[in-house]
Amino acid sequence: MSTYHRREFLDLSKRTALGLAAGITILDDARSVHAAAANDKITLAAVGVRGRGIGLAQGFLERGDCQYAYLADVDSNLFASRAKTIADRQGARPPQCVQDFRKALDDKSVDAIVVATPDHWHAPATVWGCQAGKDVYVEKPASHNCWEGRKMVEAARKHQRIVQVGTQSRSAPYNIEAKRYIDEGKLGAIHMCRIYNQKLWGNQPVVADGPTPSGLDWDMWNGPAPEHAYNSTFHRYWNHLWRYSGGDIANDASHQIDLARWLIGVDYPKSVYCTGGRFASEGAAETPDTQVAVYDFDRMVVTFELTLYTPYMLKIAGETRENDLFPYWSQCATRIEIYGTEGLMIVGRHGGGWQVFTRPKDRQPVVQAQRYGRFPDRPHQENFVQCLRNRELPNADIEQGHRSALMTHYANVSYRLGGQKLVIDPKTEQIVDNDEAMRLFRREYRRPWTVEDEV
Repeated sequence: MSTYHRREFLDLSKRTALGLAAGITILDDARSVHAAAANDKITLAAVGVRGRGIGLAQGFLERGDCQYAYLADVDSNLFASRAKTIADRQGARPPQCVQDFRKALDDKSVDAIVVATPDHWHAPATVWGCQAGKDVYVEKPASHNCWEGRKMVEAARKHQRIVQVGTQSRSAPYNIEAKRYIDEGKLGAIHMCRIYNQKLWGNQPVVADGPTPSGLDWDMWNGPAPEHAYNSTFHRYWNHLWRYSGGDIANDASHQIDLARWLIGVDYPKSVYCTGGRFASEGAAETPDTQVAVYDFDRMVVTFELTLYTPYMLKIAGETRENDLFPYWSQCATRIEIYGTEGLMIVGRHGGGWQVFTRPKDRQPVVQAQRYGRFPDRPHQENFVQCLRNRELPNADIEQGHRSALMTHYANVSYRLGGQKLVIDPKTEQIVDNDEAMRLFRREYRRPWTVEDEV
């Protein structure tokens, strides 16, 4: 049984063919890419600076070769605290704070934007960023709907921009090793993969519309979604409303879906079926709290299962991913199970590591191989910055992020149509012979917050 040792594997990952092919360099010191004199730093603009947005900003600043010129958020109440955090960390002039990120796009000194908005803003921000000549780091899921994801790819290619999706598991050394293990045939032929997303996320009550809070540009926050008066549930619980997102299959499970798709090497499903419902509670949520999707590929079936009323299912703890530990797999909320003819690989996202199990002996598990994990934010940001400099495609290039997002969108379209089986044309990505489904393939955009046909 082989065991992951951090320094040994970091050194190994620099030399592997897989790492070279993916354009990956994993360094012990993330700042070693550049000595980064002040005039040689990469200049960034943050688009969205709540929890994930400010976390990303701090991560890029810790590198030492990045600086923030702008913090953009529709809620100006965040500006004072966020600007102080950034200024303290970068030791330079404080960033400009703007409610409309397009002001940052007009500034030629900005090299790239880091997008951490609600899902319905990912595509407009990315497309506009590419059109303005900016590279883009955009959080998952890549898109709000099938159509706009392809537009993001078209914009990146047309304007020759680097677009990295925030599915950081693709940059994790332990996952690179899992990919190699599978590609070398050590798991045998794979015909089944199960993806899980199980946790506790309660519903919210239906509330009346109300006055817009001071300092919030609600019209821009609502953006491309249909016009609506301010509603506090919309503002804070947007993940579970179709107008803004696709539920937790998009919000959280997009990580597992992307990781699984990469590991097992599949692209477009031949067909998709999805069922479920909102069973555990009544309230404002439109998306399901119980969801099962089945994806048919050539000689392989992939399933996805979601529950949002299961507090005994646990996401991978910091203690696990910061040490040489594995989750308790049977109650790991974000695991992937890959069934090969030679063994079962269980993978945990975001530092959960992986183990391969073969036939038990004396009723005890037999572990054929394993690797411990670490949280992969730093190597993913490292990969993005390297690609800004060398112009290679990043590990989570927008083409791959788009294809993974399609799996969530296809499932949700099937679910919203009562569990219709959808047949997919891989050449066009469209749903075959189903006008009702194709009406959910894209949204109507509210001007001026639009993604146009020509990007």
